[in-house]
Amino acid sequence: MAKEQGLTVFSTTRNPQRLEMLRELGVDHPLVDDGNIAAQVRAIVPEGVNAALELVGTNALPDTLQATAVHGTVCFTGMLSDAWTIPDFYPIGYLPNGVRLTAYGGESSDLPAEAFQRYVDLVAAGKLPIRIDRVFKLDEIAEAHRIMENGDAVGKLVVRIN
Repeated sequence: MAKEQGLTVFSTTRNPQRLEMLRELGVDHPLVDDGNIAAQVRAIVPEGVNAALELVGTNALPDTLQATAVHGTVCFTGMLSDAWTIPDFYPIGYLPNGVRLTAYGGESSDLPAEAFQRYVDLVAAGKLPIRIDRVFKLDEIAEAHRIMENGDAVGKLVVRIN
């Protein structure tokens, strides 16, 4: 959706073999997460990015904040790492000066109907690629979960209910 708005997109992966797939999906700057994304981002955009969507978790949040420009915003919405809290959170020591932090933990029904419809329309028109890795039957859900937990999927795992 960012590309459709004319924005420059950065994305990370821990697997170097997935860089080309990210490029195919429209990512301008696919990066291998080596634990210091901020340095890689600032090598490309020295002032930092204007907006960042943190999908991994609280363990990756400080690096994302450091990659963000003064007056930029980080939206924290991911918990993929199962790190749910920030121990001994001290905002002045944690947040870079001038970087805003917000969060989203809602449902699709919390979005304006026109924003959600725009997303659906872009998918239907083929302008927003959704990569489906595999489709499972309901009785294969344990296998789907194993693949997801091991990080073996590149894209969405779909469970079909007949």
